[in-house]
Amino acid sequence: MARDADEGPVGTGGAGTDRSEGFGERLLGDLLDRAHEMPPHLIAPLIAEEVGRVGGRKVSILLQDYAQLLLVPLPGKGLYGAETEPIADSPAGSAFLRGVPVEIREKHGVRMYLPLLDGSDQVGVLALTLDSVDDDDRRLLGRLSGLVADMLVTKNGYTDQFFQARRREPMSLAGEIQWSLLPPLAMSVPQAEVAGILEPAYDVAGDSFDYALNGNMLHAAMLDAVGHGVRAANIATIALGAYRHARRLPSDLPDTYSAMDEAIRELFGPEHFVTAQMMRLNISDGSLEYVNAGHPSPLLVREGRVLGNLEAPTALPVGLGGDPPEISEHRLRPGDRVLCFTDGLIEVNPRGAAPDFDEERFAELVDRVHRAGDGLRGTVRALSHTLRQSRGWVTADDATLFMLEWRGGQDTSAVDELEGPR
Repeated sequence: MARDADEGPVGTGGAGTDRSEGFGERLLGDLLDRAHEMPPHLIAPLIAEEVGRVGGRKVSILLQDYAQLLLVPLPGKGLYGAETEPIADSPAGSAFLRGVPVEIREKHGVRMYLPLLDGSDQVGVLALTLDSVDDDDRRLLGRLSGLVADMLVTKNGYTDQFFQARRREPMSLAGEIQWSLLPPLAMSVPQAEVAGILEPAYDVAGDSFDYALNGNMLHAAMLDAVGHGVRAANIATIALGAYRHARRLPSDLPDTYSAMDEAIRELFGPEHFVTAQMMRLNISDGSLEYVNAGHPSPLLVREGRVLGNLEAPTALPVGLGGDPPEISEHRLRPGDRVLCFTDGLIEVNPRGAAPDFDEERFAELVDRVHRAGDGLRGTVRALSHTLRQSRGWVTADDATLFMLEWRGGQDTSAVDELEGPR
């Protein structure tokens, strides 16, 4: 990769000081300046052009499809006509799942696959070919891929182009509603990580999950609205909105439950309800508070094995006028994972036979997938896809997974000025 020579003398200040930018800084700055007001459909060609300035060719931007099975190429002038890549068994998929670059030596250069990470959220993969690669190239391209990820996330807020590239089959109206409500599917900080997945990805209706990290408090919820189709999606929308509103006041878990219950009863009447789990994890010490409103009990996974359920007194689902729930408490150990799931994973078989996975068989599957050591995101993805594959990739009910991991680590509460509401 070419480098520009220094320009002018280096001094200690004043008129003689060298204020020239290095090559990498100029490249990234130019990309950022040009992208600022550029329409979304021109972003991918701009990225290809800028990568070309560092000698990169055959540039592709690969985005994760909604079912989390494939990495699909984003179309655009100047982009290489790459094939769709399977996440499970490809260099691009490896870079995506592990969050680290993958380099493949080829006859005429090196093919690089760079994870596009917006913070810790996996956006996709930037692929390109260079004649050769050194540490300076790796450093610059790592920074470039981070900037590209941020740009794609920002532009995604006001275009359908990226959504349409990721959609590999028709999506129902209920599915559109649910996907519009979700936070990023994964989030990671040094003390904790979360990941979730919805099935069927293109026709999910009543299931949803949410999380927020406010200071040292990680809030998480999983919801399952009664029914199917748009009505279930509407009920889940109100329940999720009430949950977020109460959380941001802020309210404790019993008051949050009551706020959700009141909203569902007022708008939908006594025959409609939502099962829910709500948690608060203090990431500085691993203390976990949770309530269970009619959901299957979450599983506690320690050292790759299911220890059992996190039992808690079960309250009525929200919307049925139940009393505020009792808070259960648990102290996690570093490395512990908590797996929440909706009843569609263990109660429904689309062929009408006995369930493929009761809770005992489901726990055995969790143990087996954890032994593969694919990390939290890979584990959630593998669990969901293994369950769907056992049912011929047909799902008769929403089947959602959400997992959190507490890693332990340094208490960040001393940085008071950076903390949000608790």
